Amino acid sequence: MKAIIIEDESLARERLRDLIKKYQGDIQIVEEFDSVEDSIDYLQSHDDFDLLFLDIQLSDGLSFEIFKHVEIVKPVIFTTAYEEYSIQAFKVNSIDYLLKPINFNDLQASLDKYKKIVQSRMPSNRYDYTEIAKVLTMNHKQYKKRFIVKLGSKIQFKETSQIDYIYAEGKIVYIVLKDSNTKYMIDHTLEELEGFLLDPSFFFRINRKFIVKIDAIRELKNHTNNRLKVFLHRDCDMEMIVSREKVSSFKRWLNQ
Repeated sequence: MKAIIIEDESLARERLRDLIKKYQGDIQIVEEFDSVEDSIDYLQSHDDFDLLFLDIQLSDGLSFEIFKHVEIVKPVIFTTAYEEYSIQAFKVNSIDYLLKPINFNDLQASLDKYKKIVQSRMPSNRYDYTEIAKVLTMNHKQYKKRFIVKLGSKIQFKETSQIDYIYAEGKIVYIVLKDSNTKYMIDHTLEELEGFLLDPSFFFRINRKFIVKIDAIRELKNHTNNRLKVFLHRDCDMEMIVSREKVSSFKRWLNQ
């Protein structure tokens, strides 16, 4: 059997590799990736594998983005730190899930299930991961309405409806409001904001650094390498470029 591991945490990747080897020593891990972008590049031209181990939160976004660019018909076992209420969606359309931290018994059960499918010669199902993402969104708690921010020794809160855009500088994330040039630091990652906390009908992550709100956008212009440049209603001294791999989904988001 040939497998691919897509996981952005090196320790988690190493642990999964060791557990797979413990289960069956001749399982071959043909490739390992830690990002959506690298996974897409590889999977667009390679299908010589039997099983995909897939984490949900990767270094550059949610792994659901992969299935918007690549049609994958091979079985998938998700590895995830999601809570139980979200995991139910995966049971419908995937072989199984492994809840982190992964233990050997769970891995064994998942691979046993995979073997039974292969032995029964059932054709691989074409899973609709867009629908899984929709189910996750529907089942998740209400979207975040406000953020706590710090101003020196003071603590305030800002309404989500006030936000124009959000950006990251290294590991620090800031929100910028409609009527102010002041930035406010928040205690969330862009991955958390994109994946769970912000309503995707109003917010879109255009690249690794920026999340933009729909009503903040004034216009778009074509940019180099088939990308798009975003212009806001307000002045912004930072350049906002929609990454090439997100252009198609960004246009669909605008046109919904």
